[in-house]
Amino acid sequence: MFIRNNYMKFSLITPTYNSAATISRTIVSVIAQEFSDLEYIIIDGGSKDNTLDIIKSYQSKINIKLVSEPDNGIYNAMNKGIKLASGEVVGILNSDDLFFDNSILNLVSESFFDNKIDIVYGDIEYFSSDIDKTNRYWKTGEYRERKLNNGWTIPHPALFIRRRVYDQAGLYREDFRVAADYEFILRILKKHRFDLKYIPRVLVKMYSGGTSGRDLRQRKRGWQELKKAWLVNDFKPPFLFIFRRIILKIKQFV
Repeated sequence: MFIRNNYMKFSLITPTYNSAATISRTIVSVIAQEFSDLEYIIIDGGSKDNTLDIIKSYQSKINIKLVSEPDNGIYNAMNKGIKLASGEVVGILNSDDLFFDNSILNLVSESFFDNKIDIVYGDIEYFSSDIDKTNRYWKTGEYRERKLNNGWTIPHPALFIRRRVYDQAGLYREDFRVAADYEFILRILKKHRFDLKYIPRVLVKMYSGGTSGRDLRQRKRGWQELKKAWLVNDFKPPFLFIFRRIILKIKQFV
């Protein structure tokens, strides 16, 4: 039974590694949020630049739970953060991304209060060198199960999840190097069928150039893992699945 209340703690996780060029704007966007009950966790992979010095320079403005040690990639870092999280709701903001404005966490919190849901998500804008210039708009849209057959997913920086979802469905699979976020979305929506709510607006500005799209080799590995995501969840990959996903991505540039 869902009970409306006036208290909801958020845990926000930022994985970092040699992020000195971008981590400051990410932290500033977190500090600027008008949401008060926030636990901020930064999982650093043992940076060799001055990432840690920059993070520590903000400790007087926001309480940061910082872990710095070698890890096994971004999904391992995300899982470390989730295990440390004490909030009812968990979000992940990459070290080169930032919130669209200072109202985002309040907006997400209100959506959780007003709906019997476990997941809240929205849209993202991609940028490259200029954060004010959008080069791709990812309009996630309302969830429909048939859309999963076309490769639809939710961008993880615009995804906020109740901690109980991770407790019931598990964490990100670390044997996936590129598409663990896709596998996780497929698992919690198609296999476990958690309730979710879409906010039809941009929540996060995301840096263009993630792991899955760096070069053709990485793209091929990503396509292989997308198919694997269906198989490990005991589903058959849909007909022409990769082709459908490519078409879906092309539409984001139009």
